Amino acid sequence: MAQDIREQVRARYALAAVQGSGDAGCCGGDPVGGCGPTDLVIDERFGAALYGAQDAAAVPAEALAASLGCGNPLMVAELREGERVLDLGSGGGIDVLLSARRVGATGFAYGVDMTDEMLDLARANAAKAGATNVEFRKGTIEDLPLDDTTVDVVISNCVVNLSPDKPAVLAEAFRVLVPGGRFGISDVVAEDHLTPEQRAERGSYVGCIAGALSRTEYLEGLAAAGFVDAEVEFTHTVADGMHGAIVRARKPAPQDA
Repeated sequence: MAQDIREQVRARYALAAVQGSGDAGCCGGDPVGGCGPTDLVIDERFGAALYGAQDAAAVPAEALAASLGCGNPLMVAELREGERVLDLGSGGGIDVLLSARRVGATGFAYGVDMTDEMLDLARANAAKAGATNVEFRKGTIEDLPLDDTTVDVVISNCVVNLSPDKPAVLAEAFRVLVPGGRFGISDVVAEDHLTPEQRAERGSYVGCIAGALSRTEYLEGLAAAGFVDAEVEFTHTVADGMHGAIVRARKPAPQDA
C-alpha cells in the first residue's frame, strides 16, 4: 500500500515536471479524482498563486511554474543569514532557490526529492538562477540523505501530507536538525472531527487530501518525534474541513534542559 501511494505521487509529480504546469498544484483542478494531463489547471488554493510578486520575480519562471505547494514556507521559517536550510520534497526548486537568497553566501540550501524529473528541473533552475549555495539530492523524506544535525531549518510545501509514513518523516526532520533548529512547513491539515475515511471522500492521496493529518494528530506526531513548541495554524480552506496550514515546531536546545 505505501509503495503504491509513493509510486502514484512520483508519477504525478514527474508529469508536472515535464509538462511545466505546476499551477495545478496537488491536482487542484480535480481534487477528488486521480491525476492526468487534463488535471493540470490553475487553482489559486495551490501553487504559484501563493507567492508574492517579489518572490515570483526572484526565481526562474520554470521554478515558479513547477510550484505544487499549498503555501509559502519561507513566510513561516523566518530564515536568517548564514543558516542551512533543508526543503522536504523540493520539486522544481522554488523554495530552495528563495531560501538560498535569504540565507546568503554564508548559508546553504538543500533540496530532497524522489522524482528524477523534478531533480533535473530543479538543477536546471538553479543553474539558470546562478545559485551556487544549493544542492539537490535524490531520496525520500522518510529516509533523508543527510547526516545528523546538518541543518538549522527544515521547510516543506504541501509534501508531508503525501507521505504514507508521517512518523518517519517527522523523526527524520528531527534527526537532521541541530539542537534548537526549527521546523516550519506549509501542509494540508484536517479539522479534528474528520475521520480518515471522511478525508478520503474529499480527495485523493496525490490530491493532497486523503493523507492529511488532523491538527491534533500533527501536534501529537511532532511531540512523539521530540519537538517542542509545536503549533498548527489554518490559513485557507482547500476542501470542506480541510485547510492549508502553517506547522511550526522546534528541536530542543541544551539550554531547554
